Amino acid sequence: MSNERPKRKPLISEAQFAVGQLIHHRLFDYRGVILSIDPGFQGTEEWYHKVAKSQPPRDRPWYHVAVHDQTHQTYVAEQNLELDTIGLPITHPIINHVFDEFKQGRYVAPLRWN
Repeated sequence: MSNERPKRKPLISEAQFAVGQLIHHRLFDYRGVILSIDPGFQGTEEWYHKVAKSQPPRDRPWYHVAVHDQTHQTYVAEQNLELDTIGLPITHPIINHVFDEFKQGRYVAPLRWN
């Protein structure tokens, strides 16, 4: 019997950032907005080793981000993000499809009923 504790799955509530929050990527110097959050890495092994060169923790939140002044989205580890200090809206074609408004420095998502 091992004394090792099983790894606990991370929770979304432990995420440092929230949907609609503006962020800045520390390494690649771009601004963006959080579209959604995964409690841990959800990509493939191949992608992780090819793209995530800094090998960020898989058991911390990862974020889907719409990049300012671009048309693509990125998948980013929490350790590579910080709060955006500019506070201005971002320009991205998906914004009006995901969020209702920009209010007090963040985007507001519509209420969804299940």
